[in-house]
Amino acid sequence: MFTEQDLIQISAQGITVEKIDRQIEHFVNGFPYLNAIRAATVGDGIVRVDEEQLTTYTRRFDEVAGDYSLMKFVPASGAATRMFKSLFAAMDGKSDKSVDAFFERIQEFAFYDDLKAAMAAKELNIEEADRTTILRFLLTDEGLDYGNLPKGLLKFHRYPDGPRTPVEEHLVEGAAYANANGLVRIHFTVSPEHHERFEKLIIEEKPDYEAWLGVAYDVTFSEQKKSTDTISVDLDNQPFRNADQSLLFRPAGHGALIENLNDIDADIVFIKNIDNVVPDDIRDVTVTYKKVLATVLIDAQQQLFRLQELLEQPDASGEEVSDGYLAEADEFLQMSLYTNHPADFDTYSKEEKVAYFKRKLDRPIRVCGMVPNVGEPGGGPFWAMNADGSTSLQIVESAQFDMDNADQKAIFDTATHFNPVDLVCGLKNRHNQKYDLPAYRDMQTGFITQKSKDGKDLKAQELPGLWNGAMADWNTIFVEVPLITFNPVKTVNDLLRDEHQ
Repeated sequence: MFTEQDLIQISAQGITVEKIDRQIEHFVNGFPYLNAIRAATVGDGIVRVDEEQLTTYTRRFDEVAGDYSLMKFVPASGAATRMFKSLFAAMDGKSDKSVDAFFERIQEFAFYDDLKAAMAAKELNIEEADRTTILRFLLTDEGLDYGNLPKGLLKFHRYPDGPRTPVEEHLVEGAAYANANGLVRIHFTVSPEHHERFEKLIIEEKPDYEAWLGVAYDVTFSEQKKSTDTISVDLDNQPFRNADQSLLFRPAGHGALIENLNDIDADIVFIKNIDNVVPDDIRDVTVTYKKVLATVLIDAQQQLFRLQELLEQPDASGEEVSDGYLAEADEFLQMSLYTNHPADFDTYSKEEKVAYFKRKLDRPIRVCGMVPNVGEPGGGPFWAMNADGSTSLQIVESAQFDMDNADQKAIFDTATHFNPVDLVCGLKNRHNQKYDLPAYRDMQTGFITQKSKDGKDLKAQELPGLWNGAMADWNTIFVEVPLITFNPVKTVNDLLRDEHQ
């Protein structure tokens, strides 16, 4: 199947032939649907923290934050192209109501002054120019080139002292909770072509934010690894070849970032998307609930570590773990970590039960915020069957459901919440050693999509998503968070919403 030249290319990509063979098998056989048991709801898989307890949770986090190495992890490589989809169409003469709304309120955008200046530099008056000219200066390299930049570098919010990009908003937000004794560590995953611009922005702006907020920032960057790219195939599942007969590898979606997360050395990592940021005046709720999620994680982790130690202790006879410790581990796993046993668990010997508990406790842990479902796209919280027969909480994308199965579709339709990519993760074990995160993926939860290149159809493959399949074998806790904590910018006009003004 592969030529000598192919093998050289595969080696340069950092991928093994065996891995490619497995990817092609997935193209041939497809990925199985997830076996969802029921939707997770408040009281059945989703924790609701009473409002009167919020201050207690945040105070407890503030008291212990300095004892941990904290990190904020922000996927920031996504291009803003889709954000301007309707405006690109308008450049081709296909206007709609969203385009009208954009021009009616154009002066309210944080990037308006930059756009006006870019046009003035070419002796054009933005107030007199036609729509197509304005869009050309906004979207192409004739002006701001916003249509080709990543979201993280766009001007999102206006302030009296000047506009801020999402990168800067993450600096401000990070100082409020990813702050350990004055050190704020933030990691952005970026695309290679924009890496330098991200670093330049940080170099220019970091000193001002450090002086204002009284913190020191340690900002780092990484790119999606070439070795996580997946091979593309034609519609006959044969390797797709470019015009020069080379193999076509494509980035494998955000699930590839589990490798970047695996390189992070921190006790507790906050994960949040680049475009989900708000201005200063409504940030307090977001900060409060980030601290709540972290406190829930710390409490669960302390219990988890204690039980792991107890399961190493022999009973009075000196030979076996006591029944009391087993019962405590059993209750904690089911009631606090929401992992229910396989159907034949009662037939296990005591030794097998101890081994089962040890295996389930000794895993990375994540606490995920879940907001009430208002029809936004994205993964939702469900109870699902695992390969070992246990059931646990999973974030499940709609594509993982067999919508032709009436029972599975009914389960999907009963979801009351969805995942806004709001996670707090514990990446180390009780001995302060990092887990090997890729070892906890469910590789059967990838996706196959249809694309085209050079006028030819092809199939591409995405790795298990970062917060669903890539974390499928983690200990997982869901906590309800308010809808106000979720304010993504999917289209440019989202920046006109009250939350972003």
